[in-house]
Amino acid sequence: MEYNHEHKSERISWIRAVVLGANDGIVSTASLIIAVAASQAAGDNLFTVGMAGLVAGAMSMAAGEYVSVSSQTDIEKAELALEKSHIQQNWALEVEELANIYHERGVEPQLAKQVAEQLMEKDAIGSHARDELGITDLSQGNPLQAAVYSALSFSAGASLPVMMILLVSQAALMPAVICISLLSLVVLGSISAHAGGASKTKGAIRVLFWGSLAMAVSMGVGSLFDVSI
Repeated sequence: MEYNHEHKSERISWIRAVVLGANDGIVSTASLIIAVAASQAAGDNLFTVGMAGLVAGAMSMAAGEYVSVSSQTDIEKAELALEKSHIQQNWALEVEELANIYHERGVEPQLAKQVAEQLMEKDAIGSHARDELGITDLSQGNPLQAAVYSALSFSAGASLPVMMILLVSQAALMPAVICISLLSLVVLGSISAHAGGASKTKGAIRVLFWGSLAMAVSMGVGSLFDVSI
């Protein structure tokens, strides 16, 4: 029998960026359109509002992801440099530190020390990065890649409620935006959960709940105002 040893963990970084971007694009843009429409604003302005939300949101997501991942990378590099210095200054102490980590995980003391010594002989900084600091290849992100994924996924998500402005009348706009947005969130939650090997039902319900809440609050806020922009 063939044994499937495939894991989904290598997909975490791009799934996170794509799901966060698309989800934010759908929810924030739909909520913006609904809030403005609920305020009885002129219909001619809704497309401009939607496109402004799409462009501003995509740029904000890209900038936010780039800064966030870059900051994480800078911190990890600083930690690795500090750990390298510790290893150079006191090799024996770092061996003991690594051995204690393995011992706490259930390895016998003598064997833990042997494992620590052998691993450090092969890759000292890599061993401490992985087992002491929790820094692995999977945990390290690419700032530019995260920024591009987030911007594109946000734009894709935001384009769905924006298209409704062009396809339906203003009288039917809010129901249309709500329906297409909630449907898209359910599909997005299911697909992302499946890609990550998690429960599709749980993923769909989670995004559906928070998306519905955001749009309901936005509609309530918009209804408080009766303006023409």
